[in-house]
Amino acid sequence: MALACLLFVACSRTPDDEAIRAAISAGAAAIEAHRGKDVLDLVTDDFVGNDGIDREELAQVVRAQLLGANALGVRIGAVTVELHGDRAVARFDADFTDSSGRWIADRAKTVHFDTGWRREQGTWRCYNAKWSSDAR
Repeated sequence: MALACLLFVACSRTPDDEAIRAAISAGAAAIEAHRGKDVLDLVTDDFVGNDGIDREELAQVVRAQLLGANALGVRIGAVTVELHGDRAVARFDADFTDSSGRWIADRAKTVHFDTGWRREQGTWRCYNAKWSSDAR
């Protein structure tokens, strides 16, 4: 009986919505730790963001922002996930703080994200995103 329990636990996988939320949290932690590569690992090669920004342009933006900021903080609000097979939509607000004031002029900003995710070889990765700091 104990062996059956161990096999069940070992074979169980994280539910898809939890895996996407965990990826979003990992991205926030990577920003705070100034680990741009870890942020980009969450994004597909064919990523498209605001105004057609591609993965390489996103990489340049992330590098520039992380280079100039001293202490970044990211707090992710509630994440809603809509699953559609191997694709999903996740929406959330993120509160960013920047103690240097270089990245965020007023040192704090809330940004709303609408993100598209797909499962690639068992891992959820973001393939598109739209973000806005407009009042919601």
